[in-house]
Amino acid sequence: MAGSVNKVILVGNLGRDPEVRRTGAGDPIVSFSLATSESWRDKASGERKERTEWHNIVIFNENLGKIAEQYCKKGTKIYLEGQLQTREYADRDGNQRKTTEVVLTRFRGELTLLDSRGRGDAGGAFEASNNSFGRASPMEQAPDRAPAARSSPTADIIDDDIPF
Repeated sequence: MAGSVNKVILVGNLGRDPEVRRTGAGDPIVSFSLATSESWRDKASGERKERTEWHNIVIFNENLGKIAEQYCKKGTKIYLEGQLQTREYADRDGNQRKTTEVVLTRFRGELTLLDSRGRGDAGGAFEASNNSFGRASPMEQAPDRAPAARSSPTADIIDDDIPF
């Protein structure tokens, strides 16, 4: 094989609020856990079963880190793309440990918020902004952004002449 691919795509819910740390150079490192779940019906008993996997996420990308820090809270549903990295470290007792994380690096990775406005634990996350970020369709626009009513009959004629 000429090359290889290390790409992870996850859709899940944050298990905890993002934690922000800084490197010695002041660069942010954002980390959180993400839960992905699958459910099925047991053929033998007909009972509904569910299994949840927990993933450790680390963001080294400053822009994506800011989004996670500002808009993501425990329970927020997100889509992300990153890559797997395993690292070794010594725990408090001096034992060598290994951990595998999904990493969004400085120039790679993607993070998309999937929660809509006013839903989930992060429901108020978009309230701080006056723009339409996070709104799914024009029908969900705020009432103050509704198109102005037509004031003249000429406007109706002009609209009717448009061939598309």
